[in-house]
Amino acid sequence: MSAICLIDTRIFLNILNVPNRNQDKAQVLDEFKEYIELDVTFILPMATVLETGNHIAQNGDGHLRRKTAQRFCEMVKGALTGKAPWQLREFPNSQNILGRISAIKKIHQYCIIIKE
Repeated sequence: MSAICLIDTRIFLNILNVPNRNQDKAQVLDEFKEYIELDVTFILPMATVLETGNHIAQNGDGHLRRKTAQRFCEMVKGALTGKAPWQLREFPNSQNILGRISAIKKIHQYCIIIKE
C-alpha cells in the first residue's frame, strides 16, 4: 500500500507559483518530486481548491491574477481528468456524513456488547 499525501493550501499555492504566496516554492517542488518518486498518492481536498481560488482572486495585479487563474484551472482540470499527479476529493454530502455517523454508532454499540 502506498502512502497518501493531502495537499494543503500552502503547498498548492507554492506548486502553482501564486504571487506573494510562493515563498517556499523551491523547497515545496523539491519535496514534491521526492514524493512522486516514492509513488505517493496525492489527494487535493476541495477545501484546498476553494481556498487557493480565493487567494488567486485577491491578487491585485489583473494580469498576474489571470495567468495564475489559468494555471489553477489547468491543474484542477488535470485532477478531474487523471492528468495531474493528484486526485480531487469533494466535500461529503449530508447523506454520506449521516451514513458514516450511523456506522460509527453501530460499531460502538457492538464494542460495548463485546466488553460486557
